[in-house]
Amino acid sequence: MISKLVLATLSLMLVAAPVAAVELSPLESLGKNLFFDKSLSNPPGQSCADCHSPETGWTGSDSEVNAAGAAIPGAVHTRAGNRKPPTAAYAGYNPVLHKAGSMGGGMGGNMQDVFVGGMFWDGRASGWVMGDPLAEQAMGPFLNPLEQNNPNAKHVCLNVLRTGYATQFEEVWGAGSLDCVKDVDGTYQRIGRSIAAYERSAEVSAFNSKFDAFWKNSEGKMPPVPMINMTNWTRFKNRGLTDMELQGLMIFNTKGKCSTCHFLQPMNGSRFPLFTDFRYHNLGVPANPENPYYDMPRQWNPKGEKWVDQGLGGFLAKTAGMTASAGASMDYSALADKNMGKQKTPTLRNVDKRPSPEFVKAFGHNGHFKSLQEVVHFYNLRDVLPICDTPNPPKDAMGGATCFPAPEVAENINRTDMGNLGLTPQEGMALIQFLKTLTDL
Repeated sequence: MISKLVLATLSLMLVAAPVAAVELSPLESLGKNLFFDKSLSNPPGQSCADCHSPETGWTGSDSEVNAAGAAIPGAVHTRAGNRKPPTAAYAGYNPVLHKAGSMGGGMGGNMQDVFVGGMFWDGRASGWVMGDPLAEQAMGPFLNPLEQNNPNAKHVCLNVLRTGYATQFEEVWGAGSLDCVKDVDGTYQRIGRSIAAYERSAEVSAFNSKFDAFWKNSEGKMPPVPMINMTNWTRFKNRGLTDMELQGLMIFNTKGKCSTCHFLQPMNGSRFPLFTDFRYHNLGVPANPENPYYDMPRQWNPKGEKWVDQGLGGFLAKTAGMTASAGASMDYSALADKNMGKQKTPTLRNVDKRPSPEFVKAFGHNGHFKSLQEVVHFYNLRDVLPICDTPNPPKDAMGGATCFPAPEVAENINRTDMGNLGLTPQEGMALIQFLKTLTDL
């Protein structure tokens, strides 16, 4: 008879794509099996990794899709969601969705209407049910008809029960933990928590980039990295970054204003910076005209081509009557208008990770931008260049757009931290070179 250990190992080999060798705990190993298993969609064929590939920094895996609408087709290939997949890496540090100041931390009274935490671009995996936004996020795609398309949690549970690692599930969670009849909800939550454990593992959230080596070399030295500026940046030489990368980091932390939202300090128990503020902002990003969601049937997109991505505000508008697991009211619908168009600040870790130089990555919540050059150009000149009448703006001699399409949501745009940065082409290139140092090995 094949031993349980051998069975679990064979199962892992069948469903897991090659990634960096890391010793995983039993719970993390179970989560990895679930993450890479293509049999858990309906019809079978789509795993979590199809939208969160290790080769691309745990985000969109298809260059052609990224070059167009950026939303990955679902298990039913004629369907697709409305946003590009965010990275699954480093997401385990996200707090439960809350108003700044309502959970302490000294954020101040002027932050009372600013939301922090949660998962998905719009924060709807709030953590209010399970206390873990990442686990709640992991459970979402399985039941989304535009993604993995399972009819209900029981269907997912039965699919797991048929796998070669079903025994491993009960070894991790205990006898009777894979119960698809009497404890479907509890089992489904354990599935979500298992995937979240893998996403928190050192295999997914590795902290082994060139920047992380630089950070280690800088620990205990003065000035600290978060204080780098144009007068002291040369003091950080010989710690692992080139002069150009150091200049890019200096710009990131000063003139470029990047660290205003992509914090350059460790947070939430991390030794290294996570490059996000866990908050929501409307950057004035134009709509992506190739977003496949516009063409989805009315049962999923009742507004058709008139649909507008309202981000966090759209979710908050639906919170009337919602409560947390402890029974507290989570009705933030009165704040929906103030948050229309705001999307979650992504981590910049692995922002340029790709399997080859030719591979196209998509940037922004809707994948409107196709290169870091486009993103930096937009952040630098959004409020300087005119608004276009075309979704495909003409380019200047250096390949930069000479105008920008109108923002998808015109309200609540952040006009303080971007839009007229005054970066020179050389400063923009240095900034991009720094961002490349955030790629994990």
